[in-house]
Amino acid sequence: MNATHHIQPRKRIALVAHDNKKQDLTEWATFNKELLSEHDLLATGTTGALLEQTLRIPFVKLQSGPLGGDQQIGAKIAEGAIDFVIFFWDPLEPQPHDPDVKALLRIAVVWNIPVACNRATADFLISSPLMTSDYERIVPDFEEYRTRMQHA
Repeated sequence: MNATHHIQPRKRIALVAHDNKKQDLTEWATFNKELLSEHDLLATGTTGALLEQTLRIPFVKLQSGPLGGDQQIGAKIAEGAIDFVIFFWDPLEPQPHDPDVKALLRIAVVWNIPVACNRATADFLISSPLMTSDYERIVPDFEEYRTRMQHA
C-alpha cells in the first residue's frame, strides 16, 4: 500500500545544469526569481555559485556534479529532503558523469519526485498551482522489495 508524503507550500528545490545548459537555467531562474525566492534552493556547486551570484538569493551549494553533486541530490531525494528537481541536462554532449546523471533521474522517478529536464517543462511545473500549495505526494511502498531477501 502506498503512503503519502506531505509537501509544504515552501518547496525544497534542487537546480542542476550541465555546462551547455547553464545559460538557459540562469535565464529561466532570473525570469522566475520572485517565485524561486519563496522556496528553499539547493544546487550542484558550479550551478549554485552562478545562480547565487546572478539572482542574489541564497542557495545550499553541494559538490559540482562530476565530483558527486548529482549523487548528493539523489541521496537527499531518498532521504525525503528534496521535493522538486530542475535539471537542465545536455542530451547532445557526452558527460563524464553520465552514470551519476542517470542515477539521479532514476532515483527521482523511484521516489515520485517532479523533475523538469528542459525549460518548457520547468515553465509548466513552476506555474502549477501546486507549487505554492500543500501537496500529498504518493510515495511507493517498497516494503515487499526491502523484505524480499528475508523470504528467500
